[in-house]
Amino acid sequence: MSAGMTRRSLTGAALMMVAVAAVGCSSPTGEQSGDEKAPVKVGLVYSQSGPLASYGKQYMEGFTAGLAYATGGTGKVNGRTVEVTQADDAGDPAKAVSAAKDLIGKGVKILAGSTASGVGLQVAPLAAQNKVLFISGAAATDGLTGVNRYTFRSGRQSYQDVLTAKSFIGDPTGKKVLVFAQDGAFGKANEAAVKAVIGGAGATVTSVLVPATATEFTPFASQVMTAKPDLVFVAWAGTTATTMWQALDQQGVLGSTTVVTGLDQKASYQVFGAAGGKISFLCHYFDGAATNAVATAAKAAIPGGSLDLFHPDGFTAAQLIVRAITEGGDDVEKMITALEGYSFDGVKGKLTVRAADHALLQPMFQVKLTEGVPSLVKALTADEAAPPAVAMK
Repeated sequence: MSAGMTRRSLTGAALMMVAVAAVGCSSPTGEQSGDEKAPVKVGLVYSQSGPLASYGKQYMEGFTAGLAYATGGTGKVNGRTVEVTQADDAGDPAKAVSAAKDLIGKGVKILAGSTASGVGLQVAPLAAQNKVLFISGAAATDGLTGVNRYTFRSGRQSYQDVLTAKSFIGDPTGKKVLVFAQDGAFGKANEAAVKAVIGGAGATVTSVLVPATATEFTPFASQVMTAKPDLVFVAWAGTTATTMWQALDQQGVLGSTTVVTGLDQKASYQVFGAAGGKISFLCHYFDGAATNAVATAAKAAIPGGSLDLFHPDGFTAAQLIVRAITEGGDDVEKMITALEGYSFDGVKGKLTVRAADHALLQPMFQVKLTEGVPSLVKALTADEAAPPAVAMK
């Protein structure tokens, strides 16, 4: 996490308003007294605190910028204010479900957020049960794609990460691949994706899954060395990344085999030091990965004028929500119809919501890191990084 980052913990269902609602009482017709129209209520449940708070901060900054962009700076859709209420789940699924239930009880028809995969997997069925729209954020688990017709996503999924990793290594036939990841929803999703994508192409895939509570990683790095894999795929998130990479480097893993991992947020770049040149990076996004009008607008609107890993997820979520409200009003069924098959220009480039399972098709990036500075090696098209379609549950 970058120095000086502010974290705000919310107690219970304490909420913070980020868009001011029009004053007055709404009627069943959605109209308010006078010429005012009732606001559209949107709830964001994400990590304001906890291990993924830095990701959550980027998501929220991106969302704010995206809402301004998609509404032409008005914060309104069809004359109605988009009233956004945010709640902190601290990365805890139980807290997320409690907050989501509270928001639904207050009339929210659109939920977004879910920084963590474990959270998203719990909020998605709740959305279906209550027939509200849910747009997950940074949560990368493949399990959210096709989980139900009410759930969409504004970020990438693990399968897209692994397809990008596969693009580095050529023919995997006969090779030994080891997944080094945290023992949680995110890590297991990556393990499953590597087995499906790279294992399915002929590699033998094994894993070293590290408890989420671990703070000493040398024993796990030693296991990797003993296995002597041809490729190590590292999937990691959160504040322990620095210590984990130090352990892998100290135990000689980075110098003994091909290591592929996702390029994390800017604050993590310094973790690699000179070792960064030994790693092949797949990338969801980095500042400068794509050059287009939307990225330029997003960058101008973000505090500090610089984009980071999960700014696009928040920005895209706002674009999807504005599309849903524009076409659907308060009717969730119409919102779903408006989003299925929707293709639009995003921060990363051309994005498409696949109608069959609500996967978000998007470009992905190969990146190298030189003295802490990322540069683009290759952009994979949305088609090249597309996960296989799954049956909607």
